[in-house]
Amino acid sequence: MTMMTDTALNGSRARAEAISRRMRQQDRLFFWLTWGSATGVVLVLLGVLVSLLWDSLPAFRHFGIAFIWTERWSPAKDIFGALAPIYGTLVTSAIAMVIGVPVSFGIAIFLTEICPKRLRRPIGTAIELLAGIPSIIYGLWGFFVLAPVMQQVVQPFLINTFGDLPGIGILFSGAPYGIGLLTAGLVLAIMILPFITSVSRDVFNTVPVMLRESAYGMGMTTWEVVRYIIIPYTRLGLVGGIMVGLGRALGETMAVTFVIGNSHHIRASLLSPATTISAAIANEFAEATSPLYTSSLIALGLILFFITFSVLALAKWLIGRTESF
Repeated sequence: MTMMTDTALNGSRARAEAISRRMRQQDRLFFWLTWGSATGVVLVLLGVLVSLLWDSLPAFRHFGIAFIWTERWSPAKDIFGALAPIYGTLVTSAIAMVIGVPVSFGIAIFLTEICPKRLRRPIGTAIELLAGIPSIIYGLWGFFVLAPVMQQVVQPFLINTFGDLPGIGILFSGAPYGIGLLTAGLVLAIMILPFITSVSRDVFNTVPVMLRESAYGMGMTTWEVVRYIIIPYTRLGLVGGIMVGLGRALGETMAVTFVIGNSHHIRASLLSPATTISAAIANEFAEATSPLYTSSLIALGLILFFITFSVLALAKWLIGRTESF
């Protein structure tokens, strides 16, 4: 009997050791897989950065750091400057955020606080479907539908209403071309709408029901609940959603290319044609016949890389400040 008991104990101990050994091996394999995945992403990012730096060196050697703040762009004379595309990228993204962020927050608040339950899913699904539309479709719609409306209705109204005002009038001066910075910003605002709305709605739903009910029980209105309870509770997620939308706006190519006018000139008017970094690269890369021309376009890509990186760094800093607050 004693021998049988010892044999059973030894067998159990052996099985336990085998199971423990297999679990350690699985854990080690899992560690190296996750470590390799994270390292791979970093290596790809560094590879992209090194490639952009190397291919843009001829442009920076020829023009120096002044390439960044030079406006003139003349492929015929091999004179290139990045200021106009940088200006167009920042202005169109700013217009998109000014229009898109409040509308996205309004839709998210409506879906979570006001909308009847039977309509929440259909409306939410319809908003999210906007994210699945290819950017070239937005570009075609903007060129054939939005641009004529802007030219015939919106831009003449803005020119007649604000064009003669001191200060702000310069933003709405010039001829109503239909295309331009404002039109591109509107298209971008529509494109980033589903991303910011989806993130905002999800973070609004994380607010505890008891917190909402307590606020309403104290006599707060819906506006007060949103202003003093929901937005402060979800501020980290809202910053993340805004940065997701901004990243999409900064890097958008085809939709902007259709409606911005592709002009390498800086004008104060939001109605004037312009260009962005991504639009300039998409339009002219196939036509770049000289090495300096190609290098200048790649240098634009490098600048866009650093702009996007700076936006992400700013987002992390804002989130850190919010957490410490």
